[in-house]
Amino acid sequence: MGHPSFFLARAGLAFAGFLVAFTPAVAADEPLSLSGAVSAAVARSRSLDASTAAAHGAREMAVAAAQRPDPVLRLSLDNLPVDGPERFSTTRDFMTMRSVALMQTLPNADKRRARGERFEREADAALSERAQRVAVLQTEAAQAWLERRMQEQRIGLLQAQITETRVLVQTTEAALRGGRGSTADSFSAREALAQLEQSLIGAQAERANARLTLARFTGGPPDQPLADPPSMQFNPAPVNTPDQLPDLKALQAREAVARAEAEVARQELKPDWSAEIMFSQRGSQFSNMVSIGVSVPLQWDKPQRQQRELAARLARVNELEAEREEQTRARVLQVQRWRQDWQAGQARLAHLDAQREPLAKQRTEVALAAYRGGREGLGAVMQARRDALNLALERLALERETAGLWAQLEYLFPDTLTGVKP
Repeated sequence: MGHPSFFLARAGLAFAGFLVAFTPAVAADEPLSLSGAVSAAVARSRSLDASTAAAHGAREMAVAAAQRPDPVLRLSLDNLPVDGPERFSTTRDFMTMRSVALMQTLPNADKRRARGERFEREADAALSERAQRVAVLQTEAAQAWLERRMQEQRIGLLQAQITETRVLVQTTEAALRGGRGSTADSFSAREALAQLEQSLIGAQAERANARLTLARFTGGPPDQPLADPPSMQFNPAPVNTPDQLPDLKALQAREAVARAEAEVARQELKPDWSAEIMFSQRGSQFSNMVSIGVSVPLQWDKPQRQQRELAARLARVNELEAEREEQTRARVLQVQRWRQDWQAGQARLAHLDAQREPLAKQRTEVALAAYRGGREGLGAVMQARRDALNLALERLALERETAGLWAQLEYLFPDTLTGVKP
């Protein structure tokens, strides 16, 4: 029976597991920050657990593959007569023997080391792919958070425009009843209100989808409020060593696996010797015997089998090396373009805020003042407001695009989570 402390420890672990299982990934009553969403996505990802399990399994196989094969036990009855006066007798014929043999295959140490190394490289590849998945998951979670924030800002803009347009509709209808307005102005205001309400319905549907997407990553409720966004004004550090990018490191790890497999094929050019010892018992009137033997495979067609297998493994190494070099060039260009586009997006946002937004605001104010003074019709006011709304929506889309590029650069490496400013 086990010690009582053992059962207490088991109970404590079970209770801790219960608490973890029923603890939400993200507190529902707290605003969800971008860094919190990214952390929650990484914490609840099962694909990362799969990569960890694959690495653990490969480590276990590395130990097993480096061992000698199991010995073989053989029991036999040799030279049993089947006819004549001594048929089926195991003791009267001097050639009849009851034998016990033990055989052991003896691969050399280099071959066993190569077999274990092959699975060690598999474990490294699984861990590299896990790091790549972390980087991708962080980026996707950040993009989902940014998309939801943009959709909610879009709804806020539309709701503000709807509120203002409803006031305008009431104003035109009151003017029409007082004999000061026109039917055309009233219809224009109502049409503008209907268009905005229709746009709001579509925006609410897109917000619902954005909420569900983010909840899929975090595990929290879809309607959890969002915190303020992090600062995205810093200039991401340049990637001076592209080989350290997670996806390229994963390719390097797969190339190392192929090299290890090629080394195993090279070691297979040396045949495995086997040693055998056999004890044979005969009848009491005859002497017992011991046999010792050594066997070795005859690689009689090595150029067409073992050497061709080695050539195939080496060709696979060359294939992966070429793919990695080509992918490195494409990845470096991609990161450089992300950086350029992010900087251009920052400049475009600054220009829009400094130049176009004040002009749109002034145009709306002038059109509204002219309408109130009877110098312009309602059409100029509606057009100015539509242009202002379109500009605000354009800014939202530009801000979302720029923030998405920031997220791509921020989460190039899986350890950049600590660099996010809450």
